Amino acid sequence: MSALRLILEEMISSAPERRLPFEQVMRLALYHPQHGYYGPGPRRIGRSGDFFTSVSTGPLFGRLLALLARQEWEKLGRPADFTLIEQGAHDGQLAEDILAALDIPGARYAIVEPNPVYREVQKARLGDRVIWLESIRQAPAHALYLCNELPDAFPVHLVRWQGGMWQELHVDASWHCVTGAPSTPELVNEIEKLPRDLAPGHTMEICLAALDWIREIAAAPFRGAVFIADYGLDAEEFLARPEGTLRRYRNHRTDDRILDDLGESDLTAHVNFTRLIAEAEACRLKTADYDHQGRFLTRLAAPWLRTLEGRGLDGTTLRQFQSLTHPAILGRSFRCLLLEKTDDFTTGEGLN
Repeated sequence: MSALRLILEEMISSAPERRLPFEQVMRLALYHPQHGYYGPGPRRIGRSGDFFTSVSTGPLFGRLLALLARQEWEKLGRPADFTLIEQGAHDGQLAEDILAALDIPGARYAIVEPNPVYREVQKARLGDRVIWLESIRQAPAHALYLCNELPDAFPVHLVRWQGGMWQELHVDASWHCVTGAPSTPELVNEIEKLPRDLAPGHTMEICLAALDWIREIAAAPFRGAVFIADYGLDAEEFLARPEGTLRRYRNHRTDDRILDDLGESDLTAHVNFTRLIAEAEACRLKTADYDHQGRFLTRLAAPWLRTLEGRGLDGTTLRQFQSLTHPAILGRSFRCLLLEKTDDFTTGEGLN
């Protein structure tokens, strides 16, 4: 039996009702410092890892985001203190790809990374080309905040419609998911927003962590833009999936065995972009663009592609572009959200 399983069993046995909300189990399975899937350090991605990302296709994704950074810098009037801020930078590969293509005089690159193990891995790759922040509260006055596949890795609460009420799923001592009362007032508030005309048994994820995260970004002391790329759905698409979207990933295979191999498998749920956008706009962020990744990146690349004057893309770059944009690969399953952040905050810790 794994060390993480023993830790969780002890927690369940000492809990008042001998069960834990699934969100707590998922949080430890992913982020326990020694035994969680992500806690000890970056996982391999691509063919040799458990999953495949836009960064895995090659450096083109970073090159396109460098174009986005230039676009946002120019919108801000070309400020001298412009900084790209990445969160969820993993092993630093995306940062390296963006920096290789970045064409903004004096621009800085910062990574929000409180985990010292991840910092060391990133520093080994990036050296002094990057500065590290403990928190987004240290943002400078003008910035493009960006993340790729971050909110899908936040732990989620699972809720199930019982025909007369929504209840939360908990993990009991027999390692089964059982229904019970919602575990927090915040979860109760979110449940009140859900429809009640569904078939009994309909299961959905609620990611309170994503809502806290977007509020923190909205309150951070910078003006500029926020770019989020992740796989997700709109609210009506979630309703078409009565079993929910939570899945286990291991060795490029996915299934619904969410309590198997805890700490050794990735657990992930689709981002509810409808709810995320609603919370962002409630915090005075403005939606500038939201679309499937294929369409978003094609529009972003259009000015650059026109400069090729009929020469076209070389074979390697063309394959990367097709992987990023084709609906059957990453172009449709991933969504891109661009938010404008125009509030002029005057407080904050600032960059070192």
